[in-house]
Amino acid sequence: MSSSSVSDGILNFATQYSIYTGYITFSFGVIGNTLNLLVFTQLKQFRTNRCAFYITIESIFNFIYQFFSISLTILTSIYGDDATERSSIWCKLRYILGQTCALITFYMICFSAVDQFFSTNHRFNLRQMCTLKLGRYLSFVFICFAIIHSIVLGCSYNIQPTFGCIISNHIWVQYSTYFFYPILFGFLPIVIASLFSIIAYRNVRHIVRRQLPIVRRKLDKQITAMVLMRVITFVCLASSYSVYRIYATNYLISQSMPMAYAVGRLIQAIFLSISNINFAISFYVFIIFSSRFRRQAKLVLVKKCWEQWKYWCCRINNRVEPDNNIEGRNSQIESEENI
Repeated sequence: MSSSSVSDGILNFATQYSIYTGYITFSFGVIGNTLNLLVFTQLKQFRTNRCAFYITIESIFNFIYQFFSISLTILTSIYGDDATERSSIWCKLRYILGQTCALITFYMICFSAVDQFFSTNHRFNLRQMCTLKLGRYLSFVFICFAIIHSIVLGCSYNIQPTFGCIISNHIWVQYSTYFFYPILFGFLPIVIASLFSIIAYRNVRHIVRRQLPIVRRKLDKQITAMVLMRVITFVCLASSYSVYRIYATNYLISQSMPMAYAVGRLIQAIFLSISNINFAISFYVFIIFSSRFRRQAKLVLVKKCWEQWKYWCCRINNRVEPDNNIEGRNSQIESEENI
């Protein structure tokens, strides 16, 4: 068997792998992030919780990333690649959108971990330091930073005849190699999220000693455990892709070397599929490791969404239930939220 046929086989496998993993991740990601948004916006106890606010923002940008990712999958199924080598505008836009969503997701996980550290701290002044208003302000500032940063860095990508869509400016190559991928995109969020989530988990184990309502104590324990497990999955999935991007930025493979290029495409597809799990997995992590969250998700789906859907159907059929029944059902739902 000739080397050209082997390289063509590897390229074909890489393409098929990207397509199937892309559709699977998109399906699970859209469902999971939609359910996350429903739970964290519908339940009253989460509406004023800062950590839930950060998780909601993370889910929104995860949701956006899923549609960005499926567009790459569709292009791959049509052209055999992500079409970044066909259009200079798409070459830049691909990295701008991807890096914006990734940065916001990664640092919203960090914000969640830091917030739980302050929320569970035994010092009253530290617990009062972080407010929902401050959280909204910091989130807005960071989202603006992520967008501007991604636009500036994304504009440095250009199409090269033998290498495809790459960073063409040497200064930006050095920046990506020594700061963006290893620090801003890799080491910094991993260390911040890991450190603060571990300290918060240690704090919450002594939360019984503080004079707090039992509902608040249960919520703090639940959120802290959920954030810790989310951070563990984030570290496992994000670290490998950061290392790969540092390597891929500095060691470019020309299309004139078919075998090396095909292997590089396969490695890229594998690492990218692992990284994409980060944008789809949060709801499933919460469901698996938090029995209380499972009850809350069931409450939202059965008691809120299903009941609301039945109410709309009855309204269409001119069978609107009496107001006192609606009020009674709402009061029952509010009492069940604190379970």
